[in-house]
Amino acid sequence: MLDVEISTTELSSKISAGKPPDLVLLDVREPWEYATAKIEGSVLVPMGEIPGRLQEFDPEDHIVTICHAGVRSMNVAVWLRNQGLEKVQSLRGGIDAWSREIDPQVPRY
Repeated sequence: MLDVEISTTELSSKISAGKPPDLVLLDVREPWEYATAKIEGSVLVPMGEIPGRLQEFDPEDHIVTICHAGVRSMNVAVWLRNQGLEKVQSLRGGIDAWSREIDPQVPRY
């Protein structure tokens, strides 16, 4: 089973190599946060909507959850794993770490 967290460098190399079709970047922040800063190609589903939208997630997909600092995304990743989605990981450090370590064009807030 995959680690519950993925580093910014691991995720960046997966995307740089040509984002695999089964890689889903699931941003669980609020709409205003997503409008402020996001990773291109990510999909917004706020944390509070996840339980009601569970059927939208394919258990075969490699889902990487993203939030601001990594706390909400970790909670969502663990919850999704408990629902039977085994290939879910949380982005360690969130969008803030992504901005600091990978893409300084992504605004910090």
